[in-house]
Amino acid sequence: MIRVTELHKGFRLYQKPSDRLREIILRRPYHRRFEALKGISFTVPAGQTLGVIGQNGAGKSTLLKILSGVLLPDQGQVDMQGRVTGLLELGTGFDGALTGRANILNNGLLIGMSAEEIRQHEDSIIEFAELGRFIDEPLRTYSSGMMMRLGFAIAIHANPACFLVDEALSVGDGHFQQKCMKRIREFRDQGGSIIFVSHDLNAIKQICDRAIVLDDGHVAFDGDTEGAVNTYNRIMARLDGDPEAVAEQGQRHEFGSREAEIIDARILGEHGVAKSVATGEPVRIQVTLQGHQPTQSLSLGFMIRDRFGQDIFGTNSHYLEHDFELAPGQQQVLEFALPMNLAAGKYTVTLALHSEQHHLEHCYHWVDNHIRFEVAGSRVPAFAGVAALTTTISTISTEGNAT
Repeated sequence: MIRVTELHKGFRLYQKPSDRLREIILRRPYHRRFEALKGISFTVPAGQTLGVIGQNGAGKSTLLKILSGVLLPDQGQVDMQGRVTGLLELGTGFDGALTGRANILNNGLLIGMSAEEIRQHEDSIIEFAELGRFIDEPLRTYSSGMMMRLGFAIAIHANPACFLVDEALSVGDGHFQQKCMKRIREFRDQGGSIIFVSHDLNAIKQICDRAIVLDDGHVAFDGDTEGAVNTYNRIMARLDGDPEAVAEQGQRHEFGSREAEIIDARILGEHGVAKSVATGEPVRIQVTLQGHQPTQSLSLGFMIRDRFGQDIFGTNSHYLEHDFELAPGQQQVLEFALPMNLAAGKYTVTLALHSEQHHLEHCYHWVDNHIRFEVAGSRVPAFAGVAALTTTISTISTEGNAT
């Protein structure tokens, strides 16, 4: 169990290294104070996984360094029962001149293991890390992914009461990340506590029992992962108008004759306007249109694109046999309803208002990337690829006798 009470931590920031010496000699301040943590309090019971999310600079890494003993707090208290280990910044506690095998001993001693414990677990650590013959090569020859493998293998074999995981886990390949996630779940099921820091909202939803959101050194939210993700998205937006989208509007490509135009669009999940939805969650793409001149046989279409700009899925009201008209000054709200059967990731929605089948003949208004959203978490069975296609399986026939 971990109990954190009113944790404060600040840092002195200097414009140049010489200011430190000037401050000592002249006895005048040549720094500015940055408060990374401002009264953080929370509890992690045994067997619970706590997610920690927040924008860069919110205090996540500082919190983990205090919990791991790398930093001391200015004020507040941290009460921990049992050994705490974790995978923080890559290379922490390693010596690049030593072999991987020698670093197992050094790093294990640093995190509180005895020499006897290290000898007992050495073969298991090497097997888990999957480094093969490289275990006897100098660590300076390792890639970041290989260092992550070794660091995670040592930390998880230290028999900790609480395991800390930072973004360092993200540098591993897909196979090893899945292996790590499986081991993390096993550790939790055996009664271990986990604090998991990540920008991956899907991983937070999948792994964590609850989550806290840090904002400017404060706890902005402490509760279920769904609420934490929503709070995080509101913090990133800051205003209802979403400053991120406003900032990027100059880069957003839009054109058209504007006899009618798209004036608003949003994605609605089961709990209202959503920036993040789960795979398989029913959603509605709601679009508000404004007429300026008489128009007939209008069609509204959308295209969902992934973060690489690839077209994932699109359709329009003409294909769905729902042509409509707009009179001057008239507003109309249309909704496309669909299950969000997409894999976890970040996506955009491009919208087009045109005549009949497509925008090539008469385009009234086209807006690239009008909506940005993320798919995180899942309500469907595990699958590979981009789309979750409804699939059933059955046995047609069985021949021969069982032996």
